[in-house]
Amino acid sequence: MTNHSIELRLWRQFVAVAEELHFGRAATRLYMTQPPLTQAIAHLEKLLGVRLFDRTKRSVRMTGAALALLPQVLELLVRAEALPAQAQAAAAGEVGRLRLAFVSTAGFSLLPPWVRAFREREPGVQLELLEATGDMQLQAFERHDIDAGVMLHSPGMALPGLVHRLVAREPLVLALADQHPLAGLKNLTLAQVLSEPLVIFPRRILPSVYDAIFAMYHAAGQSPRIAQEAIQMQTIVNLVSADLGVAWVPDSVRQFQRAGVTYRSVTGTRGRRVPVCETSLVWPVGTLNPCVQRFVTYAPALAGLAGRV
Repeated sequence: MTNHSIELRLWRQFVAVAEELHFGRAATRLYMTQPPLTQAIAHLEKLLGVRLFDRTKRSVRMTGAALALLPQVLELLVRAEALPAQAQAAAAGEVGRLRLAFVSTAGFSLLPPWVRAFREREPGVQLELLEATGDMQLQAFERHDIDAGVMLHSPGMALPGLVHRLVAREPLVLALADQHPLAGLKNLTLAQVLSEPLVIFPRRILPSVYDAIFAMYHAAGQSPRIAQEAIQMQTIVNLVSADLGVAWVPDSVRQFQRAGVTYRSVTGTRGRRVPVCETSLVWPVGTLNPCVQRFVTYAPALAGLAGRV
């Protein structure tokens, strides 16, 4: 028999005797009679292989072994008593870990207040953040490397195995270099911009938004003239500043104040509209992490579906 098999009951009885230094008073404190308590302490000493108390008819004294054990046993009992509350908190998602991936556009507006408020509200949840494009998030879900994600997509997108919760909806706007001839116009129409060379992300990054942009061009009888592809929105905007082309970006990217770049809303023509994009929280169907549900019910309320169009 090893020390690992010692029941907490024996440790509680040890503490009572150590604090009372009297078997009768300790037994009364434990709501038991003295003989079973004496037997319990003798059993504990046998399990440990050391003597814990020196006893005479008039006194009880702790041995050096007992004096060394007492602080650790008290700490053990405190931790043991806290376990039920900790288990309940973990089941409710009040403590634990949440690994959250997010697209860069969410980092411009949505994510900072979410993180600040959630950490203030749920200090027991360890929130780990990872910036990742949509395709990278899907791969991370498959590997079980993340618990939830913030994705950008076109309306109506559905991904098998993932639950979606809409948190924002916004139009695409056009980013142009300040020196571009169209940058000085306040009101732009599709007819004015569709022939411009385009800086765009690869389709694998945001397939639904990519397809919506191409559909807009094709509906107007044109094909996009792709000048350059780039993955991150910040990189796309930086390339626009060098006048390599124009770029369709979510309206929230306006908050990325890159010198040399102007953002303009574009009006549709002949019934054709500029596409809208949505941001959603996504997480696996049937997730076993209670922190996920706690976050996804809180963050959208904070967002308030700002920017809905």
